[in-house]
Amino acid sequence: MGHTLSEPLVERMRGFGTTIFAEMTALAQQTGAVNLGQGFPDTDGPNAMLEQAVEAIRGGLNQYPPGPGLPPLRQAVAAHRKARYGLAYDPDSEILVTVGATEAVTATILALCESGDEVVVLEPYYDSYAAAIALAGAVRRPVPLRPSEPGGRFTFDPADLRAAVTDRTRLLLINSPHNPTGTTLTVEELQSIADVAIDRDLIVVTDEVYEHLTYDAATHVPIATLPGMRERTVSVSSAGKTFSVTGWKIGWICAPAAMTRAVMTVKQFSTFTHNGAMQLAVAHGLLREMEWVEALRSSLQLRRDRLADGLASVGLTVHIPEATYFILGDVRPLGLDDGEAFARALPHEAGVVGIPVGVFCDDTDVGKPFVRFAFCKRDDVLDEAVSRLVSYARRRG
Repeated sequence: MGHTLSEPLVERMRGFGTTIFAEMTALAQQTGAVNLGQGFPDTDGPNAMLEQAVEAIRGGLNQYPPGPGLPPLRQAVAAHRKARYGLAYDPDSEILVTVGATEAVTATILALCESGDEVVVLEPYYDSYAAAIALAGAVRRPVPLRPSEPGGRFTFDPADLRAAVTDRTRLLLINSPHNPTGTTLTVEELQSIADVAIDRDLIVVTDEVYEHLTYDAATHVPIATLPGMRERTVSVSSAGKTFSVTGWKIGWICAPAAMTRAVMTVKQFSTFTHNGAMQLAVAHGLLREMEWVEALRSSLQLRRDRLADGLASVGLTVHIPEATYFILGDVRPLGLDDGEAFARALPHEAGVVGIPVGVFCDDTDVGKPFVRFAFCKRDDVLDEAVSRLVSYARRRG
């Protein structure tokens, strides 16, 4: 069937219209609600890093940088990866700078998947994953993450993972630390993924953007550190979450040279490159601002606990995250079963915005009872949200 002017979008991208983030942000603006929906901080990153970007712009770094990224940033990523995880990557052939982690994941899927290939994802999944898989003409195969008990940690059943893999499977796309559940996959969980990847000769794409924002006893372990996995893993990270500069959109991949070349082949005809001044500043951040990141991590853990208390006061079952910017509330103790209906009513009734988790799932029952709230906000913003939630709870009786 041919295109029409009234419906010009290609078939594979229908259904990917306005994002839930844009919808809920608009609702926050209409109602004057505290917006705990979209995951971005309302304070800036380390001053010395910001000044590096300003100085670079004033110093004339305003033209195209190299397509793979500025050498100082690629070298800083390599040094950081080696020092923190013991993983050695050649900055000249195994590291590629991207326009955030979103481009890194999308360009990787476009580069490594043929039409009809299958991509196994953990659900709930970040919404761009589904769009990237659709753009590639590939097929999404979800594996559910479920809480082990009410209020418990989310995990997957290795049997579900094995069952999701077929002869058409090409990639395993994992996200750890995981948005939106806050789960940080254990070595045992990662090994179960690695066993499937090695047994079925699959590539693993791992989104690790929250690698530094883990809490309590949780520790991020890159799956590339497991035996036999470095050579089949594309590791994705970015500066946005680590340094509270989400608008800079500086990400990168670390991967074997052949895979890096493949992703670069796609990237060079989409964005080609990205802001050199910010790349230089991020290099500074990775080499000199990790103490600042540790202070951020400690602060976020306190803010997580502050918001958890507020959500519990409403009567939600709260799932305390091991990492990320987000905390999930289960609406079922309120006598409800639909997190999306609750999330759409909450701005009007309580003056607070969250994101329904069901929109990040193929199997809507997996995410249906849960609502995601961001705690990467200033204390006064969180205090206002908690105050409104407490008042709402009192009115409910």
